[in-house]
Amino acid sequence: MEGEISNYIKIWVQVIISLCYCYTIGKYVPKGFPTLMAILPIILLFLSLPLSLHTLQLTGTFAAFISWLANFKLLLFAFGKGPLSDPSLSLKQFIAVASSPIKTPNGTTTTTSNVKTKVDYAIMVLVFGMVLRSYKYKDSMHPMLLSCLYCVHIYLFLEIILGMAANLVRTLFGIELEPQFNEPYLTSSLQDFWSRRWNLVTANILRLSVFEPICYVMLPLIGPKWATLSGTFVAFLVSGLMHELMFYYLGRVRPTWEITCFFLLHGSCLIAEVPLKKKLGAKFQLPRIVSGILTIGFVMVTAHWLYFPQLLRCNGYQRALEEYAAIGRFVKTVALGPGPLIADN
Repeated sequence: MEGEISNYIKIWVQVIISLCYCYTIGKYVPKGFPTLMAILPIILLFLSLPLSLHTLQLTGTFAAFISWLANFKLLLFAFGKGPLSDPSLSLKQFIAVASSPIKTPNGTTTTTSNVKTKVDYAIMVLVFGMVLRSYKYKDSMHPMLLSCLYCVHIYLFLEIILGMAANLVRTLFGIELEPQFNEPYLTSSLQDFWSRRWNLVTANILRLSVFEPICYVMLPLIGPKWATLSGTFVAFLVSGLMHELMFYYLGRVRPTWEITCFFLLHGSCLIAEVPLKKKLGAKFQLPRIVSGILTIGFVMVTAHWLYFPQLLRCNGYQRALEEYAAIGRFVKTVALGPGPLIADN
């Protein structure tokens, strides 16, 4: 664990130095392809850095924040778009915005419905601990129930980690983390789930970097309706490919493209869902609780079929449990110091 944390600190030093370079480039190099060419080595570096890590938790969070989100923000920044293009950002704020899913100083309008209280986080930690303990009985569980536990595990882990990060970022920089989730268990449709409830920061970055450019290019060719559908489909395709990369970082095994199929399936179903809801209208609208159960059920079943097999391939749950135990031992050693030495008689 000590060696992994040492590597983690080293690659974060590289990230900070690289973002200082990008900030300087933004001040002196014209936006567009000149800036893109200047920061392209940084983008490639960010893609390679997770290969220096081996633990599930550190690799996964670092790859998501830096290799995915930071790189997409830098691509937008090269063309004067996205959160990094705010000219009022200081160097410290630029680094914070680039390396974390956070709002810029002018965008701190988190709604109160999305703000979690200390009691909320206490309940999440309690439920998270119960989920971890339940893995002891995984051999006797139905596979679908185990997949449900994986969903809860991922959701709670991200909520807790981002809640801790929010407090740190708020203290250091005075700006808020974007809410990553908006009560996804209350979803009413696939459109509601993917665009307004699940992984909101990534959804916003995909909208800016993939959906809107595709719509802009395709609009004069095929019209607004098909341009929107094309943008949606390509955004889900890019999301699938980036998830394949994230799982490669975690397991270092060749992708089987099931993750991409998962997102293409959901993108296709969402594309079909939107016009269907408009056509049927309020006359045939399902009660919200029914549509919510059907949506969550669809997500669970397809995740069990296409998503979680990749987690099992990299032995994710077992590695996670071992890492939680190792982190506990490391924190205990740091806090209490090594045990007393017993002199030989």
